[in-house]
Amino acid sequence: MAVTLSDLHTESGLKSLDEFLAGKSYISGDHITKDDIKVYAAVLERPGSGFPNASKWYESLSSHLAPSFPGKAVGVRISGNSLPVEHAPAKEAASAKDEDDDDDLDLFGDETEEDKKAAEEREAAKKPTKKKESGKSSVLLDVKPWDDETDMKKLEEAVRSIEMPGLLWGASKLVPVGYGIKKLQIMMTIVDDLVSVDTLIEERLTVEPCNEYIQSCDIVAFNKI
Repeated sequence: MAVTLSDLHTESGLKSLDEFLAGKSYISGDHITKDDIKVYAAVLERPGSGFPNASKWYESLSSHLAPSFPGKAVGVRISGNSLPVEHAPAKEAASAKDEDDDDDLDLFGDETEEDKKAAEEREAAKKPTKKKESGKSSVLLDVKPWDDETDMKKLEEAVRSIEMPGLLWGASKLVPVGYGIKKLQIMMTIVDDLVSVDTLIEERLTVEPCNEYIQSCDIVAFNKI
């Protein structure tokens, strides 16, 4: 139901104000605005105990709009009531004064499309404008064959055949181990949030079909880039 400033002199108007303020600190959000100033000026006295939300709001406004600081106060006249405003910005007070005669202001009417758009813009402004970039790491792997008869060329092909988002294979070389056996040392660059090296080894490199050539894998070096 729409409520105007003049309605706030009536019990039904105070009831609507009390219901509207349920769960709210102030009329337009979590800080005082010109809407609070206009309504405060229209309410003749602190609402009684039958209007707990409105009473609490009125008391809060009274503490901020204290008339005991005339040096800081900005006079605002609304519907014949003069209100000294201590903490309200001068721009808001001037805006409220310009709307002195707007007794037909719809205080608690339905939310307009402009209101919804403004609320959405405020929410969007709170969100981070840029997503934090994920870190990267450089990893050196030792890939060991089963024996000296393992085809190391096919072993390397099996390793490089593994493709996944965030994984890039780099340089490699064969390193003698002993008894004619060589191991493959290979570099790879990973995106930390996308690739787990342990999972890569356990679920890709040492299972079929790669385990036909690969006996085991070890992490030699792991460095953040």
